[in-house]
Amino acid sequence: MLRRDLPTTLEIGEMLRLGSQPLDTPSELSPLEQEAAPRPPTVLVVDDDRAVRDVLSAVLRDEGYPVRQASSADAALELLRGDGSVPLVLCDMKMPEHDGLWLLDQIIQRHPQAAVVMLTGYGDTESAVECLKRGAADYLLKPPRVTELIRAIERAWSRSRLTAARSRYHQGLARKVREKTAELTAALQGVASAYSSTLDALVHALDAREHETSDHSQRVQRYTCAIAMKMGLSGETLDHIGRGALLHDIGKIGIPDSILLKPGPLTQAEWVEMRRHPDVGFQILQGIEFLAPAADIVLSHQERWDGGGYPRALEGEAIPLGARIFMIADTLDAMTSDRPYRKAATFEQAVQEITRCARTQFDPRCVEAFGALTAEELEALRQRR
Repeated sequence: MLRRDLPTTLEIGEMLRLGSQPLDTPSELSPLEQEAAPRPPTVLVVDDDRAVRDVLSAVLRDEGYPVRQASSADAALELLRGDGSVPLVLCDMKMPEHDGLWLLDQIIQRHPQAAVVMLTGYGDTESAVECLKRGAADYLLKPPRVTELIRAIERAWSRSRLTAARSRYHQGLARKVREKTAELTAALQGVASAYSSTLDALVHALDAREHETSDHSQRVQRYTCAIAMKMGLSGETLDHIGRGALLHDIGKIGIPDSILLKPGPLTQAEWVEMRRHPDVGFQILQGIEFLAPAADIVLSHQERWDGGGYPRALEGEAIPLGARIFMIADTLDAMTSDRPYRKAATFEQAVQEITRCARTQFDPRCVEAFGALTAEELEALRQRR
């Protein structure tokens, strides 16, 4: 239906000529209010009828809005290209080539905070609903009353400012979240570094206690992690395995020096005492949350694939994977380190012996991964500090 009670475009022009006074103009504001009020945005008037564009532009200019004009959708997009401000657009629905709905979609896609008021000469509900669904700020019938037009532009401007404010708020919030996340990450890295330094100091003290095995724990940690990576392990799993390897002998804190440092063979009773160290180490670590996964490796590092180890005589895959990998690294370091009673073996000799003991002492799958490390890689791991 047409709005027959509304003035025509020519009548709007006549109202302007006779000095029809618009409502709520900037001139009605006090000087303080004018200073505090934000500057009105530029309104882009898009219509293929030049007379309509001129009348609408005159009304808007009289209300204090800067105005630009475009005779087509393509011309409107060209004017908006490169404009960093949030667009406020008054657009006709029916235009040649691309219509107003097409332009509305393009503007919303390129300028999500834009406010677009649609004008149409056809007052069907479907068109109004479609415009609003696609993101239009308002929908007016042509020719609009001056007061309705101004109110629609004011609402659109208010909506645009609110959307922009929300966007700035969310951007600021996202920036603060990123900053706080970076701070938290740095703090956690500092804590992790402190943990690592503390563990290294403790392990160095343990290794220094057994003079012949200086730096043994650091070496077996490097060997263990290298084999684990060959098996495709990474992330937290690799970290836990590395800590378990590093701390495998922590239970020796509870072994008397008379047994731990005895130069000759141990008696049966002394072996019973010595074999307590995996259990002692487990008891020490299990109460520390971030070391709990490593505690299982410490408890099981003296087990054997064939079930002949201690303290629980576990067999096969019942032994934690980290402990199965560690067994190979520990044996490698023992064989390639000098002892008072023998000279160190070469890496080639150690690899040969460990391979021979697959399926008895060692997990064959872990031995296969170990075999993928070259003698040069093993030597580099041994020398690394």
